[in-house]
Formats: sequence, structure tokens, C-alpha cells
Amino acid sequence: MDRNILRACREDHRRTSTDIQVSVKSPNKPVSSRRTIRRSLQVAGLHGRRPVKKPLVSLKNRKARVEWAKQHLSWGPREWANHIWSDESKFNLFGTDGIQWIRRPIGSRYAPQYQYLTVKHGGGSLMVWGCFSDTSMGSLKIIVGTMDRYVYEDILENTMRPWSRANLGRSWVFQQDNDPKHTTVMSPIGFNVAVWISWNGQELERRLKEVRASNANQQFAQLEAAWKSIPMTVVQTLLDSMPRRCQAVIDAKGYSTKY
Repeated sequence: MDRNILRACREDHRRTSTDIQVSVKSPNKPVSSRRTIRRSLQVAGLHGRRPVKKPLVSLKNRKARVEWAKQHLSWGPREWANHIWSDESKFNLFGTDGIQWIRRPIGSRYAPQYQYLTVKHGGGSLMVWGCFSDTSMGSLKIIVGTMDRYVYEDILENTMRPWSRANLGRSWVFQQDNDPKHTTVMSPIGFNVAVWISWNGQELERRLKEVRASNANQQFAQLEAAWKSIPMTVVQTLLDSMPRRCQAVIDAKGYSTKY
């Protein structure tokens, strides 16, 4: 019975004790209680933990991530000067998307098989786009409707380009991930594109952890105020961490990392 319980869990680490109880039913043996199932899994070193939510990364993108990381592994502040970092990120208006649990051994938090893979920007919450450089925080733009290539192109032309010219002149490198809606508009516009995942809203999430908004306009006002309040020392710390981030991508063979 213990072997069957362990096998059922390893087939799908998101199975609850109730799911496992149903899957290991046998007409010849009594059904183990959920408490017994949890105890058996703990003895085997599988403990219930909240999984790390990471985006699904294809084989093609994993190879591109590793190659990009190797090329930029030795870069320092001088090489990263006049680079524009950008991404869009979703924020919930009311609480979280719900708690997910997964069973994994201690110390395996960032192992790919124990991560909760997500498709980017699912849900119906407020989404914003932002950018920054090593010298200033850029604009924060609320995204109305679906974020497709046409919305993205409008953001680049009417939000990012004016800010970049005012703050960085005409000599800069635009950083983004290789989301299809990003890469399809790059050729006609002519930006220099690099394969990377940038800020992902993590700094904003930390600053708004205890804040709740009653509507989208209020939420965006809070996001914009928090965005503008981020000190450049935070940006400098992020840039200083780039060698570690590149090495982590290489070590993870292109899979998601703790960053």
C-alpha cells in the first residue's frame, strides 16, 4: 500500500491525500485514511508545500535563454548602461488567484518537476506595462483589453519611444522577452531585441503586498505611485545581480530559476 501511495503521488505531485485515497482503492485491502497517506508520504520525504509558479518554457526558448546567458555572463554596469528593460505584469484587484499545493522533498523548491507551470497573463485582472533603465524609471502604462501585437506596438511608439528619447537620447538597447507579440513587431520598428525575462512586476508586488483596491482605477493609481517610488539603488542591485542570474539560467539548462 505504501508503494502504491508513493507511486500515485509521483505520477502527479499535485494530488491531494483524497485524490490518492481514491486512486489506491483495492477490493482486497482496507483503504488507508488520509492521515495515514500523508504520514506515508512524509516518511518518504514528500512534504506538502506551495509550489513555485513559473512560466512554461519551450525547448526552443530554453536553448535561447542559455545562449543569451552565456553571451552576457561577464557583462558589468558599463555594458548594461543605456539598456531599457521592459515587461508587462498582471495584478489581482482582490486577493490572489488561490493557493496551490504540491508534494516535494525538502530542498527541491526550484526543481522543474515541482514547479507550477502557468501561461502568462491569464485571468482578467489589471495588467500594466513598464520599463526602466540604469538611470531612471520609465512610464507605467495600463493595458486595456487584450494585450496583442497591436496594443504592444502602440505602447512602444507612444509610451516607450518618447520616454527613451527624452532620457537616453537615440543610443539605447531595448530588452524584452521573446513573447510572440513582442518579436513580431520588432522587425518593422527596428529595435535591437534580446531574449530575456526582465522585471515581471516582482518589485511592485512586494511594495503593494498589503494594499487592496476597490476598482481598477484605484489599483492603477497605487501601482503608478509605487512604481515611481522605486529608488535607483534597487535598479542598480538588479543590474549587479545579472551575472548570478545568467549563471542560474545556465545551471538550470534554460528552465526557470529562483529569479
